[in-house]
Amino acid sequence: MTQQAIDIPSSSLNDIFSAPFLLGNVGAPFVIGMAVGYFAKKMLKTALFIGGGLVVLMLAGEHYGIITINGAQLEHVADAATQAAKSSGNFLVDRLSTITTRSVSAVAGLSLGFKLG
Repeated sequence: MTQQAIDIPSSSLNDIFSAPFLLGNVGAPFVIGMAVGYFAKKMLKTALFIGGGLVVLMLAGEHYGIITINGAQLEHVADAATQAAKSSGNFLVDRLSTITTRSVSAVAGLSLGFKLG
């Protein structure tokens, strides 16, 4: 059995309701955005889990007199980590928004992926 090639007329590539246009300009950026959002949330959860574990170990060490914790320094580190998370989140949204015609689809995918992650 031989396969036959299907010729897509060039006018259908400019048609906004054609499958090639929708797949390239709506479908693929949405899936990429969803994958990035899912990965970003999983990495955020992992970082929070590790960070929380370190704080618990430090508090246990302070309880047993092994170390001394300065509360102001701990707050400063938490604020710095929060700012880093915000800037990386803004970077992802800005980067996906630079894809001009595809930005709405990519940002929607990022939001859904982040919610699902």
